[in-house]
Amino acid sequence: MMQTVLLDKNKHNRNRFDCRIEALNNYLKVMASQQAKKDNTRTFVLEDAQDETQIIGFYTLTLTPIDLKSLPAALQKKHQSSTSGGLIARLAVDQRYKGQGFGEWLLIDALKKLLQASDSVAFLLVLVDAKEGAKAFYEKYGFTAFRDAENKLFITIADVRDNLS
Repeated sequence: MMQTVLLDKNKHNRNRFDCRIEALNNYLKVMASQQAKKDNTRTFVLEDAQDETQIIGFYTLTLTPIDLKSLPAALQKKHQSSTSGGLIARLAVDQRYKGQGFGEWLLIDALKKLLQASDSVAFLLVLVDAKEGAKAFYEKYGFTAFRDAENKLFITIADVRDNLS
């Protein structure tokens, strides 16, 4: 059974990871552990079952402020007091494992973790900053682009709850 674990810089081989996007590779190698130590983010990795030091893919979660004015009018009206949402700050799969459904699995795992968090600390939306070429991937799972930033997408936690139950 697949499951993600928190990134452990003493166990996981971050230098071997290559998703072909330098910013994501560098984040995993250099920033992820520092950000976790500061309680800014949490990075989860999917380990290769044959060798747990190898990272198939990862995602990073945190909370983020929401600009209500950039949401559709109906959501603005309904959620005037909402100030923050869950953010899938990064999500990447090592190129050696691409095309095997791991990206989808990681996205659903991230959404499940955020849904669980929202049961304790309520928030309205899950947001994602889609890297180049990834927008359609998120739209396939029900994310909608913000009007003023087409690579910034959101899905309501209510939709996540409906889709995952």
